Amino acid sequence: MVAEDQVRTWVDSYVRAWATNSKEDIAALFTPQAEYHEWPYETDWIGRDAIIEGWQGRAPWQEGGWNFDWSILTVNGDTAAIEGTGRYKELGTFANLWTVTFDKRGRCTMFRMWNNEI
Repeated sequence: MVAEDQVRTWVDSYVRAWATNSKEDIAALFTPQAEYHEWPYETDWIGRDAIIEGWQGRAPWQEGGWNFDWSILTVNGDTAAIEGTGRYKELGTFANLWTVTFDKRGRCTMFRMWNNEI
């Protein structure tokens, strides 16, 4: 079971890693065998190394500035549902729905995101 405070800490760390684009910050979020899936894009990164590589390849998205507001929708066992809105000066505004499944240490084993431009 994951607690809401653990989810908040993880999402805050996710946002920080998105800002730093640091390999260490990204790696701390995910287990070695984690999966990262995103729709409607064909993003299927399998394994922490693939997640880091894919994530760092998106650094140009942040040019011009961005912000992200989010909230927890629900927590059920080891999985949380999170909604968020990302606003990118260069790309536009995106509504996000995430499901994040955690291991016993609070790291993500499965990340699923539905990402829609609004």
